[in-house]
Order: sequence, then structure tokens, then C-alpha cells
Amino acid sequence: MRSKRAPYQIRWTVAGKVKSASFATLALAESRRSDLWQAMRRGEAFAVDSGVPESELRAAAAKENAKPDLSWWEFSREYMGARWRTAAAKTREGLADSLATAALGMMADGPGAPDLEDVRLAVRWAVVPAHKDDEPPPALEKVCAWLANNSLPLSSLRDSTVVRDIHYRLSFKLDGTPAAADTYKRRRRGFNTAMEYAIQEGYLDENPLAGLKRPISNKSDFVDPRVLVNEVQGRQLLTAVSYVGSVHRNRGRRLVAFFACILYAAMRPAEVVGLQLSACDLPENGWGTLTLRETRPISGRQWTDSGERHDKRGLKSRDPGTDRPVPIPPVLVAMLRAHLKEFGTASDGRLFPNERGDLLGTSSYWRVWQEARPLALPPDKVNSPLARKPYHLRATCITNWLRAGLPVAEVARRAGNSPEVIHRRYAGCMRAMSKTIGKLSKPWGGASDPLETL
Repeated sequence: MRSKRAPYQIRWTVAGKVKSASFATLALAESRRSDLWQAMRRGEAFAVDSGVPESELRAAAAKENAKPDLSWWEFSREYMGARWRTAAAKTREGLADSLATAALGMMADGPGAPDLEDVRLAVRWAVVPAHKDDEPPPALEKVCAWLANNSLPLSSLRDSTVVRDIHYRLSFKLDGTPAAADTYKRRRRGFNTAMEYAIQEGYLDENPLAGLKRPISNKSDFVDPRVLVNEVQGRQLLTAVSYVGSVHRNRGRRLVAFFACILYAAMRPAEVVGLQLSACDLPENGWGTLTLRETRPISGRQWTDSGERHDKRGLKSRDPGTDRPVPIPPVLVAMLRAHLKEFGTASDGRLFPNERGDLLGTSSYWRVWQEARPLALPPDKVNSPLARKPYHLRATCITNWLRAGLPVAEVARRAGNSPEVIHRRYAGCMRAMSKTIGKLSKPWGGASDPLETL
């Protein structure tokens, strides 16, 4: 095995051609001879030109074509660039939040680590494709530079310690308290879609979070029965809204019918913001119908294609172009007719513009609601969960439909949810109400059978 050019050499024959390899030590030569022998014993084919087993050729080709080991900072920007064009504004914002939250667990232990809240802000800014070639804002310049140099590579996701830390970040707030169930689900869903992209592009072989369950938390996505209002409280709240800002351009009166749409039609606030006159069937007597076709969620200018704060989308959890007819009781029909008579519509036909005719912002109706609650409720109820958010009026309406005996599938259709969500979120409300009421009651509005209006 000795040669003049190298201390140790091995030779083997492939298709009648002699192949050779030289090594500096006997141990290396013996190891290579063993590899070749094992490949031959497995019946593996050898390449005629190079004389090496085909498995080694495949491994070499895979290594040559392997994706670079991107840092989390680089990967986050690449992934958002790939998803941006086809994602809605709220989806973009949710994905950015997931990536920014996971970034807290993908930071190296380098000196000068920035504040965690600043890390989140920096990642949320950096993943916007329009910012790719821009300089970071002065407040985030040092944070972005630090993350660019100290974010862990994707290969770190093979480390169980890193994965557990990321899962913790998705499950808890910065102050250590558990995140809401919906927040956790949204964050994890965003992280999972990022991992699907990483697997598809060859950066990873599997999702590192697969099989991990959320740490036990006291929070859930069940509707708390304490937030629901009864019929009298509902009327009192709407009346109180009409008194808010009465000397300042009817700030509250403009929104009475807005909140009534949530209370009597289970509309989401973003759906009411985009409600058009053309979607309303409002007869002089009896039940009417609202045919919902779009929603105007507020996301922020950096997330929308138009550069406006509100996005314009189809209905949530519905195919594009589909609508959702919702029968509405006479009381809501009358309130909408009165609203149109007094305030008219915006130039594009929307029923609820702000005082300048533009899209109604979340802060505008939220402030009115917070001012109305103390006017409508006694002090002990003001400090309770009762109708603390306008969205709780939607939960009240859905619960009333269930109490009236509507099939769960019909309630889900009207509310724009799946029957599974209705069962899961409102089962506790129905049990609580059955103890206090003891029997089903008619829905607010006076129809003997809501199904007759379909």
C-alpha cells in the first residue's frame, strides 16, 4: 500500500478500471477501505468515472445545492416578502407579530442586547418589503444592527432549548402573564406557516414545534357569561350612546344604529364600518335583511396595499365574492331608517362614516362606548365585565339566537362562524342562562320564529 507520493494508498477496480486514493495515515486509509467495502456489501452501484459509491455522489450534490443557513432576521424578511402579495393586511400584521415574537427566542447571548419590546418593534418594521432598502428609523437603528449580527441561524431550531423558549414567547406576554388563547393561536399559526415555507424551501426538514402543546393557562376563548347584557340593559346602553357628545356634532347619536347592528345582527365592528346602503333591505314594517359583503378592518398604513389605515376585504372566513344575508328585527330596521333620515350616507354609500365623511376609526366608536357605559349602568356594573367592549354586544346577539331555538348551523351562518366555534365558545353561556332563565325565550325584536324571515 506504500507509494512514493503518499505514505498510504488504496486501490480498487470499477468496470475494469483501477481507481486509487492516497492518505497521510494508515487509520485514514483503513477507514476509507472500510467505507468502500461496506458499500460493495450493500450492493451499491459505483460511478465508473470517479469510482465512488452513488450514495456519496448524492450526498455531495445535496451539500452543493443546500440552502444557506439564514439567520432568523434574514429569514423573516425573506418569508414576508414571499407572502406579502397574496396576504390581507390583517394577515400581514399577524404574521409580522408571530415573527417578531419568535425573534425573542432567536437572539444570541451577545453583549448590548436591546430591550425586548424594541426587538419586536424592529422586526415588525424590518419585515415590511417596502422597507428592504430603507434606513431604519433613528430609534430602531441600533436595534436593527444588533439583530442583523446576533440573530440565531435557522439551524438553531434543532436545539430543543431554543424551541422551548420560542414556544414560551408565543404563549406569554412580555410581563410573564399568559397571552389570550386567540393571541396564542394566531401567533402559533403564523409561526407554523413560516415553518412550512422553510421546509418547502429546503431550510429545515420538519416543523420544530410539532407535538408541543401550550402550557396550561387559566385563559380560554370561551365567552364569559358576565359580559352579556339583558334586553333592558341593551336599550339603556343604546340610549346612553345617544347622549355622548350631544353638544359636539352629535358624536354619539351618529353611532346609536352602529352599536345596534352589533347587538341585533351580531355584526363585527369592521363589518358595520363597511356597511353600504345597497346592502340594506329596510321595509316600513316587519323584519328586514342586511346582506353583508365586505369588511373594513383597521390594520395600519404599513400593512395595506392602499397605504390607508383600513383594509378593504371580503367577509371573514368566507370565499372572496360571497355574501352573508342576516335577517334583522323590526327594532333595528326602525333604527337604521331613522339614522338614514337624520344623517344620510357617506359619498360612497356607507351608513357610518366619521364626522368628516371618512372611514370610522376604532378609537372613535371605542371612546363613545366607554363614555356611554357609566351613563347607562350603575356603579357596580360599570366596574364589572358587563358589555365592557362593543364586541360583547355580538356575543349577546349570538346567545339570544341560541336561546330562541335557532339551529346552531343557522346561528353560525348568520354570525359568520363555523358551528364548531359556536359550540365551543357559547356552551358556557347557554348553561349559565339555563340556570337563571329555565326555558327558552323569544329573541329581541318580537318575531315568533326568526326562521320565518329567511
